[in-house]
Amino acid sequence: MKIEVKLTEKEQAYIIKNMYPLYLHDLSGHYGLIPGHIPNLHGIFEDSNDFKTLSDQYDVQNTWWEKPKCLYPFLITVNDLPAGFALIATPPHCAKGVDYFVNEYFLLQPFRGSGIAENAAIQVFERFKGMWELFTNPSEKNIVGQRFWRKTVSNYTKGNYEEALGTTFDGHKMIFRFTNA
Repeated sequence: MKIEVKLTEKEQAYIIKNMYPLYLHDLSGHYGLIPGHIPNLHGIFEDSNDFKTLSDQYDVQNTWWEKPKCLYPFLITVNDLPAGFALIATPPHCAKGVDYFVNEYFLLQPFRGSGIAENAAIQVFERFKGMWELFTNPSEKNIVGQRFWRKTVSNYTKGNYEEALGTTFDGHKMIFRFTNA
């Protein structure tokens, strides 16, 4: 099985954008009936009813392809098929003292449970050296996500990482921090 993580250009943005609503649907199962995690009046997972179509939502995501060397939109492929994505941010889109932030990470259902997600995450981590941070939902509804990140980060760092619960710009989260410098 060939697992690749590729930085995408604007011409491939549509592939990640096609998967993004599936990612938001997955997240909705971890949060329940909280605005932004339920569909708006038009069936789009957004806080505002201003978004009427997926195309409207796609336009907001363009920022990932407009800030090279700051925002990194990676496509995860398995045997050349789109399998997921990793959106990595750098300052000023990170907390103070953080060099790289895993803003979004997603793998489609058919590719889960076989080590692909961990392999791809490690490929992403290996692209950049420095202080890393990522968040995940700390609720019981997200035990699978918590276990994934704990296992992946622990394996990658050989247990040398920080894990904490805390308030972030995105609410109460489980926070992982590590360095690979």
